[in-house]
Formats: sequence, structure tokens, C-alpha cells
Amino acid sequence: MNNAIIQAHLDAIAALPVEELPLGPDSMPQPGVPRGVVTKHALTSTVFANTLERPYWIYIPAQLKPDTPAPYMVFQDGDGYQALDGDFRVPVVFDNLIARGEIPPLIGIFIQPGMIAPTTPGGKPEHNRSFEYDLITDQYVRFLAQDLLPAVAKLHPLSDKANDHAIAGCSSGGICAFTAAWFRPDLFSKVMSHVGSFADMRGGHDFPSLVRKNLPAKPIRVFLQGSSNDLDWEKGHWWLANLTMHAALVFAKYDVKTSWDAGRHSGKNGGAGLPESLRWLWRPSRAAPPVGPA
Repeated sequence: MNNAIIQAHLDAIAALPVEELPLGPDSMPQPGVPRGVVTKHALTSTVFANTLERPYWIYIPAQLKPDTPAPYMVFQDGDGYQALDGDFRVPVVFDNLIARGEIPPLIGIFIQPGMIAPTTPGGKPEHNRSFEYDLITDQYVRFLAQDLLPAVAKLHPLSDKANDHAIAGCSSGGICAFTAAWFRPDLFSKVMSHVGSFADMRGGHDFPSLVRKNLPAKPIRVFLQGSSNDLDWEKGHWWLANLTMHAALVFAKYDVKTSWDAGRHSGKNGGAGLPESLRWLWRPSRAAPPVGPA
């Protein structure tokens, strides 16, 4: 397919009306459903040593026994994912799905990106988000392994099985989730990306080629949500990048599922589809094969 045909398809898609999907009942508190507890904490990173103390939140389901090592799911831009009035409302969705046995009783870990202290008197802290999320290296997953997960394990024991670990994010947080699993599939076997930035931010546009060339497939299950009215600017076309990423994952025979819609670059449609995507991501079928030493 030549560039003119591709552009004609993209122009036709861009002309479609924006569709923002509503939240369903699984995203609302339901009577009789046990509610988990969310607590706020903070940590200082050794991997990103130039960043300030950052907040994170922990969700513990009501059904989880105190001494039982638990499955867990890490969310980048964690404040937005754990907020009960936000697009995703993960604690409420977890409550409902865990109560019905559709996902295991798992811990939710919601971590914020770092901020760098001001370099001049009276200055404002600088965002470190793109450096942490968009760079295609193992630095962020090292932060998770060395700084965040040990801190969480002091609050509740964590399962050491990769099949019990998932990671999720939106936009740059979405590609960050895939990057973490790409470099450490022994640590994360499940990835959820909402409108992921698989574009030329800090090398993310190379991922489709990397996926195709690094065979056999890594033991990673991947859920991609994308929107046809997503960003289109000098660093790339976000929805086209997600389509290209999906094609590469299919070619390499990954366990992959997609959800495409006519939304914008936001968490609204990913949040509306979160319950169904969690059911798929945590389903027991097609368990990932074992991974050798890292």
C-alpha cells in the first residue's frame, strides 16, 4: 500500500466524529461487593537519583490474606489510574472483578513519574516523565525492581512469579509498560497500553522492527487500546503507530488483543473498556512459557 493510499485512509478516519465511551457498571461501586483499601506512600529513587521524593498508592483487596504472596499490577501515572473520579477508577473495577472471581485478588501499585528539583532559587521542579517513560532502555524497569517493588513488599508479600505480574500505562506510560516487560519478561508477563506512544519520542518507533526481528516471541501478553482521533504531529501518528505495533506483535505470534475506537488521546475510552481488558489480560488460558535466567 503506497503512502497516498495510507494517507487517504487516515484522512477518512480523522473525519469520523469523536466517540467517547461511557463507564459501565463494573466501574461503579456495587452493593455487597467487598472494598479494598488504598493507602498513599512515598519513595526516593536510587535509579533516578536526581529526582525528588515521589508519591505512590497501594490497593489491597479485601479478600487478600495478610501473609499470602500476592499477584500485582503496576500503573504508571498512578494518580490518574487510582482516582475514584477519574477515567479508570481501577480500585473500583478491581473490587468488582475480584469479587466475581474474574481476576485474582491482586495488589494495585500506582506510581507517579519523577520530578527534578529546581536549579535556580524560586524555580519550579522539572518533569522527568518523558526521560523515564519514553526512553527505550532498561532504566525504568530497574527503578521498579530496585526501588518500588521492594518498598511495596515491606507492606505486603509479593508473588515472585512473572505470570502474576502485570504493568499498565497511558500514552508515554503505555510504551513504558511494554518497555519494562520487553527488557524484563521474567518480571512482567502482562502489558496493558492505553493510547501508547509508540512514536518517535525517544526511539519508540523502532519497537515494531525490534519485535519482528527478536524471535521467538518473548513470553509477554499484550493488550493495546488505540483511538483513531489520536495525536498526529511531527513525532508521529499515534494510532497508525499502534496499528503498526499490533501488526508486528501478530507477525511475531505474541498473545495480543486490541481495542480500537474513535476517541482522542485520553484515558476515557481505555477506562470504559478497562473491565473487559482486565478479564482478557488475567485469563488463565495460554499461560506464558517459562523464561530462562535474566
